[in-house]
Amino acid sequence: MSVSRIFPAEWAPHAASWFTWPANPDTWTDALDATRQALAKAFLAIAEGEVVLVNVASADEAEQVHRLTDHHPDVRCLHLPSNDCWCRDHGPTFVFEAGRPRAVTWNYNAWGGKYPPYDLDAKLGARMAERVGVPVDTAEITCEGGALETNGRDILLTTASCILNPNRNPGLSRVGAELEFKAQLGLECIGWFEGELDGDDTDGHIDNLIRFTAEDRILMPESLDTAENQAEFDRLSAECGRPLTWEALPEPEPLLHEGQWLPCSHMNFYITNACVVLPAYGGASDAQAARV
Repeated sequence: MSVSRIFPAEWAPHAASWFTWPANPDTWTDALDATRQALAKAFLAIAEGEVVLVNVASADEAEQVHRLTDHHPDVRCLHLPSNDCWCRDHGPTFVFEAGRPRAVTWNYNAWGGKYPPYDLDAKLGARMAERVGVPVDTAEITCEGGALETNGRDILLTTASCILNPNRNPGLSRVGAELEFKAQLGLECIGWFEGELDGDDTDGHIDNLIRFTAEDRILMPESLDTAENQAEFDRLSAECGRPLTWEALPEPEPLLHEGQWLPCSHMNFYITNACVVLPAYGGASDAQAARV
């Protein structure tokens, strides 16, 4: 077990934030332009505190990024083609070992084979690490970055509905998964929580459900404040040897788009050097989520 490894919390200082530019028309249909414009606004906000790296497949895509971000010098494009834009999922997990960065790449199969092709995305994590000169360790299990949440000290949060799903890791046990996570990420305590949003194709990514906002503070939607999750929270507190704070947050109203429920959540925020990027939906819960 690599106890010297550190999987930093999201609020640790960043050298850069890394994204993949939306380009797949099957994903975005008539919302592709609006998606790119919204993402470019996020790039500009994040670039106030760190470099923004953007994977693109062509010179045309790079020009779109530069035009929409007013050619900001800290928004930089890299020619790294992909199948889709979910960089947290297909990108590597960066850890530190003896003070030096390493990249962990997980087997990637597009959330249980739901969205082929994914051949480019499956190779992208290693290519990204190679591009910045960081050595790569290849994990034994299938996983996405959105399935992993850490406090940067000793705790990892995840869900069995994702990690132990036969569409990713047939036959994998909780014990087997924990051994791999501890070896790759250096974390001693692992919490397994349950929940899944309507319309969520990830099978319950933790980054849309339960998040850390400090080493000992966990945030969750009100609907996940269940007896099962409370028992796991108590077990985790006992395992790590100190009390943890658990706070529930109001949820946005459900949204229906073209007959499909959208997995709306304020939990899928992103903490950068300069700001917090927060999903908002135009309802009453937006302001309270922003305050928290």
